[in-house]
Amino acid sequence: MSSAWNASEVTPDGAAWLASAGTYPRSTLALWEERPDAPVVLPCGAVFDVVSAPSMFGRRMLDRLWDDGPGSGPVAEFRGRILLFAAPGTAQRLPALLEWEEWGARDGREPHRTGAVPPLLCHGTGDAVTVPAPSESTSPTRSASRWLVAPDTRQPWLPGPEVLLWAAVRAARSAVRISIFPPADQDAKVYDVSRRR
Repeated sequence: MSSAWNASEVTPDGAAWLASAGTYPRSTLALWEERPDAPVVLPCGAVFDVVSAPSMFGRRMLDRLWDDGPGSGPVAEFRGRILLFAAPGTAQRLPALLEWEEWGARDGREPHRTGAVPPLLCHGTGDAVTVPAPSESTSPTRSASRWLVAPDTRQPWLPGPEVLLWAAVRAARSAVRISIFPPADQDAKVYDVSRRR
């Protein structure tokens, strides 16, 4: 693998961590040694879980995690979705926490307070995800997958279900703008009071 790493590329320790999720870690590392721009499908559940969110909402979650929270673990973008790498067990626990927060629609009839938020896909034991290549492609066209926060250690910090719930709720709140003031009367005259003497 390349010895020149940057923030969007996986370090050798990060690659070893990712590869440890697979059945044959040495084969994955050998593939990346030969083709560092090759994405790979890895199983979830043992080393990490993945929470997948639509791109805009996932970026809002990521902003909340970094601006107001503890930061994030590795994060990738894949085909219009944000993949947040999480602690094992998150995929099993997070849906129940989201339901408890009244996420989604009630019996398909009446939306809850966060009904406009798209569903989060939780990948855990028995699931697999495509992870981006350790280094970005040298081709001028943008790849369908890339690292936003690349893994850089053999034991990265991974958020658990409570942290991701916190980020999702705050992202949902930031997406909904509520005003306590009624809409302005469109026919009303507007005066510039800054010009008073």
